Amino acid sequence: MTDETPGASGAHPAGTRLERDFLGERALPAAALYGVHTARALENFPISGTPIRRHRELVGALGAVKLAAARANAELGLLDERRSAAIEAAAREVVDGSLDDHFVVDVVQGGAGTSTNMNANEVIANRALQILGLAPGDHAELHPNDHVNAGQSTNDVYPTAVKIALLRALPGLARAVHELSAGFAAKGDRFRSVPKVGRTQLQDAVPMTVGQEFSAWGATLAEEQARILDSCGLLCEINLGATAIGTGITADPRYASVVLRHLRQVTGLPLQTAGDLVEATADTGVFVQLSGVLKRTAVKVSKICNDLRLLASGPQAGFGELRLPARQAGSSIMPGKVNPVIPEMVNQVAFWVVGNDVTITMAAEAGQLQLNAFEPIMGHGLLQSIDWMTRAFDTLTRLCVRDIEVDEEHLAALSARSVGVATALIPHLGYAAASALAKAALAGEGDVRSLVLRTGALDRALLDELLDPRRLAGVRTVSGEDDAAGS
Repeated sequence: MTDETPGASGAHPAGTRLERDFLGERALPAAALYGVHTARALENFPISGTPIRRHRELVGALGAVKLAAARANAELGLLDERRSAAIEAAAREVVDGSLDDHFVVDVVQGGAGTSTNMNANEVIANRALQILGLAPGDHAELHPNDHVNAGQSTNDVYPTAVKIALLRALPGLARAVHELSAGFAAKGDRFRSVPKVGRTQLQDAVPMTVGQEFSAWGATLAEEQARILDSCGLLCEINLGATAIGTGITADPRYASVVLRHLRQVTGLPLQTAGDLVEATADTGVFVQLSGVLKRTAVKVSKICNDLRLLASGPQAGFGELRLPARQAGSSIMPGKVNPVIPEMVNQVAFWVVGNDVTITMAAEAGQLQLNAFEPIMGHGLLQSIDWMTRAFDTLTRLCVRDIEVDEEHLAALSARSVGVATALIPHLGYAAASALAKAALAGEGDVRSLVLRTGALDRALLDELLDPRRLAGVRTVSGEDDAAGS
């Protein structure tokens, strides 16, 4: 599409309207609430095919910022009541999600988020014009920049909106991690007395219980829930009022404090204005910090999924200790094959989150002087990681962890043959003698217990005590407690 020459007749195709910027005119769909800047962004950034409306929290956060700004400008006497009321009403619709279809710019964009900010400014301005009984594009009456964006810059609006969006998204992830942790903990309780052989470096180690293995997975994920919630405090520092580079140019000196008060009311979040707005406008450290937390959580869950897949391998030629729920046929050629598809899906999500972390790290490092131009890819990466992790963890809990079973007969047989029990005899026999017993057992001369009895090195009562499965696993139970598996 070519620009119309300034001063041209203004003719345009039916079903469209004309809007103008300093580069010229553009014909826009008459029903579209976005404007000329957004139209140019659609031409310039046909990259991912993912519009910003996919991030509902981000669009809602943009509406919240514009709503608070309108109230602040009205309170300071910088915006008349008629315009401010219309902008507030339009911004409220953005917050509520009824205008999402008009947020169309690609998540991958140059300009430090200017296209996203202008998409919001134009949608709110044109919807506000409709509320006033005027036609979209009548910007002499209400302008996206002069009125909706008054006292603002992309460079303070966009990072503030991203932080609000992240604060909205993180509780859902924390909940998903909590439920996954609780799911493992419940299995730990159920299987707390089922013996098994622990392993280190994929080699047989010492006895433990299936319950201990599951409980450890639950405990490690409980740590991640805490780290995720800790990150929320760092996201509450915003730079709204900084405008272009942190000096507050074009904003009323009172604006930063007034808009903060209104934004806190609109969002219900404990936001705080940064102490040094120049520093806060250039700094993206909080995004790097959060990305690291997300990567840490994803890597931990992925490692657990590796364990689940390995322990469930088989059913005839693998470890065969766990039975994961069958969710779909596993092969287009091999009859009866069932694959661990849910853990495999989670692994892939983790790989993607790690990749996003690399992208966010490089984007933060590439910032220059008073601004980082690459916040759009940071915001997209963080919100995408949170969304995918939340969905993946919920699915792992619901379609896998809750229905895991164990092959107790197989585990009992493995435990009975384990030479790892020789480790428990070291305090009584010494390392060399215990090693000799283990070697003899591995050579097929008998199990460790029978070999000890044969040598007479320990009496039967003491040996029974030392080789008690609960003692070997470090499990302490209350006398008389019924801790049978599955009770």
